[in-house]
Amino acid sequence: MVVSPLSNARFPVPLEWGGVPPGPEAVPAARWLVGTIVREWGVPLSADAFGDVELCASEVIANALLHTGERCVVTVLQCAGRLRVEVADRCPALPRREREAEDTGGRGLVLVEALAGSWGWFPAGAGKVVWFEFAEQCEAPCPTYGWGTALGLVVA
Repeated sequence: MVVSPLSNARFPVPLEWGGVPPGPEAVPAARWLVGTIVREWGVPLSADAFGDVELCASEVIANALLHTGERCVVTVLQCAGRLRVEVADRCPALPRREREAEDTGGRGLVLVEALAGSWGWFPAGAGKVVWFEFAEQCEAPCPTYGWGTALGLVVA
């Protein structure tokens, strides 16, 4: 019997799964699952931000799989107006976002830094956890003229 993280999850609590197998073919399925979790939770994000979350998840998961050749653990959390995705691997090498100009790859963390509200890493066991966060985006009617919406406003 295959158990999906969605089949036994209670939303919106932290959701973690370790079923991301090694290899680049696993990245699209993991990206889809992160996106599905965010949709199920109803996290208030614009369509652009939602796409950025999926793209950042792809980059961080791909890095973990590429550099370890092993499974990684993905955790999705929603807390205090923020969506956080963490990817744990068993590689002790620190994430690097600096690359040489002639390198043909390795710019995923530069992309994550540009798109996410914040990102970072911390040591965990024999490896590390790389994480990124996006702020929830509340929409509110524009108060001055009564038309359109404003993103990111706190509505009292």
